[in-house]
Amino acid sequence: MTDNNVNINWFPGHMTKAKRKIADQIKLVDAVAEIVDARIPVSSRNPDIPELIGDKPHIVLFNKCDMADPEKTAEWISFYKNNGIPSIAVDSKSGKGVAEFKSLAKNTLADTLKKYKEKGMSGKALRIMVVGIPNVGKSSFINQLVGKAKAKVENRPGVTRGNQWFTVDSELELLDTPGVLWPKFDSQSVGEHLAITGAIADRILDTELLAMRLIEILKADYFQLVAARYGLSVLPDDNYDALCAIGKKRGMIIRGGEVDTLRAANMLLEELRNCKIGKITLEGVNFSA
Repeated sequence: MTDNNVNINWFPGHMTKAKRKIADQIKLVDAVAEIVDARIPVSSRNPDIPELIGDKPHIVLFNKCDMADPEKTAEWISFYKNNGIPSIAVDSKSGKGVAEFKSLAKNTLADTLKKYKEKGMSGKALRIMVVGIPNVGKSSFINQLVGKAKAKVENRPGVTRGNQWFTVDSELELLDTPGVLWPKFDSQSVGEHLAITGAIADRILDTELLAMRLIEILKADYFQLVAARYGLSVLPDDNYDALCAIGKKRGMIIRGGEVDTLRAANMLLEELRNCKIGKITLEGVNFSA
């Protein structure tokens, strides 16, 4: 089996409307908090966001940090801070790091708060728009911050369809926005990484090919985790053969003694997505899409 290119295009009609809403409502907020997947910090950033944000203050939150390689997350945070963009690691499921966001936001917007006070508007709350691609954890993050399950949460892309306001405290309000992808992934690796982590629907993908792409990354950066998880001291150089070796170890054998590679591929992707292989980041600071 050869490694054919993955061609992934995903841009439902509601995403066009969502992008327009973000553009229309950006003038209503003081800053933008962009949530990215800590496992794929490049691929989970919509390239249209900087243009939509304009000159608004910008904060980046590395969500799902409990599933990502902590060393690589720390490198990414340093990278952004060195480029003048405040950043923190958070996990919207456990709540890790979420409480830090309030102080970070208020520190980032200290000049705005000062201006409000000078204008006699000391009681005016800061307004921050929360943006990110589908399934990156925006609604879960807001629920953790607000303390009430008000934002709709579901583990599939494209759940939030409308913009919603949430009050964090007397000084801070959040505007939740629908997850927005972009019309076409110019980089094959971006599409693959989004698919591997579950950011786009499985039904449009070649599952076995994605699993082989994942194996290629794991062999290079996380071989010991793979070896421990699947009981393999070595992995074949060929990615398809490696997928077969993993499937065979798990007893995924069909008639004729062949490995059920589709089942093995689904298993591997699900275990990556559920952090059963280990804490893995697919993109380091030197990753180029």
